[in-house]
Amino acid sequence: MAPWALLSPGVLVRTGHTVLTWGITLVLFLHDTGEPDPERPRTHPIPQLRQWEEQGELLLPLTFLLLVLGSLLLYLAVSLMDPGYVNVQPQPQEELKEEQTAMVPPAIPLRRCRYCLVLQPLRARHCRECRRCVRRYDHHCPWMENCVGERNHPLFVVYLALQLVVLLWGLYLAWSGLRFFQPWGLWLRSSGLLFATFLLLSLFSLVASLLLASHLYLVASNTTTWEFISSHRITYLRQRPGNPFDRGLTRNLAHFFCGWPSGSWETLWAEEEEEGSSPAV
Repeated sequence: MAPWALLSPGVLVRTGHTVLTWGITLVLFLHDTGEPDPERPRTHPIPQLRQWEEQGELLLPLTFLLLVLGSLLLYLAVSLMDPGYVNVQPQPQEELKEEQTAMVPPAIPLRRCRYCLVLQPLRARHCRECRRCVRRYDHHCPWMENCVGERNHPLFVVYLALQLVVLLWGLYLAWSGLRFFQPWGLWLRSSGLLFATFLLLSLFSLVASLLLASHLYLVASNTTTWEFISSHRITYLRQRPGNPFDRGLTRNLAHFFCGWPSGSWETLWAEEEEEGSSPAV
């Protein structure tokens, strides 16, 4: 590996995420609470993690640590895995067969990407950052420096859920060690770092909550972020009044997380077209 490859955006973003994650965790574990005055109530309360450690209750601190490690591993898995790139030079068994092409309505022809020059399946889109076409393209995540697509989207949603649990727990732990008092100079020296951690966790918790809620909504309706935002620009959505891929909440969730029922989006589109064009009895 060339030395300058270590300075690529992907390496820098993932390293920053890892360092920030363990830095916040260390603050929650090792925050210096100062020496309490024996003649006055404690003005520097010990955060819950420190209390559990001092009392010998190690199960909850270990659980928190394992959740942090699990969220970090999920982050690396989603950011490093193939999101579902369309093969530039597909193998013979992966080429689009004539009968599959015939199933696509003539009004919605498959497009050839002007960048990759590959035939794009339905719901695929070219990502300029990754310089590849991605199947069931959702969005390019700058915090992961990777696309979220057909292969890693389910894992991305699981990561958001676990990350939110860790953030909310960390938010509670940071708050448990805060108590505002005067003089402010002494308070800043003793609790300034913990308060900054609390503010960071509040911001990250808000972002993770909004992301998770929006993605669960989109998954429930079998829609991607790209389709939701740009439906007026997408041919296969612009010519239909509703979402042709929506099969109800249960089947949408089963297909998203379990891959059932299986089948290409072209097949699903053709089935919807046949149902819509069949005369009512």
